[in-house]
Amino acid sequence: MLTVHRPAAGDCVLVDGGLVLALGPYGELDPGPGARVREWAGTLLPGRHEPEAVRLLETLYWPDPREADELGTEPLPAGAVAMTDTRWGASARRGLQRLLGRGVTSVAGPFTRAPVRTAVQRSGVLVAPAAPGVLAPGGRADFTVLAEDGSCLVTVVGGRLVYRRA
Repeated sequence: MLTVHRPAAGDCVLVDGGLVLALGPYGELDPGPGARVREWAGTLLPGRHEPEAVRLLETLYWPDPREADELGTEPLPAGAVAMTDTRWGASARRGLQRLLGRGVTSVAGPFTRAPVRTAVQRSGVLVAPAAPGVLAPGGRADFTVLAEDGSCLVTVVGGRLVYRRA
């Protein structure tokens, strides 16, 4: 299914599955009938790259919201709690959700903990040593839409909307 992502700044991206078909002003793209149009009041940019992902996901514990009274809501050194494989996987998923909420679509690896590696693979984010480059036709549909203040409104990974600010 074709999807047009239309930020307010004028540029938009036409996506088919996980690939970018076209970029440009909304009025110049012709997605054809039946295309889904998504609109946001922000600026379209390539997704962000997180070079510190190994540290963030393999040395920190991202507390479960149900633990907020006891542990707070910010990440803690992993040694602050008893870490099992189940807890590593859940922590990594919560950490990844926070990264997606910042517009991150690629991370530096490699990840040595199996539950963390699995969480990263399932998230769809690209594991690469450096930022993968620019948003271009024929390339992977990884991008973000940022508000005027630089905060993330939307993150798309491989053509899938994975974060949207409420």
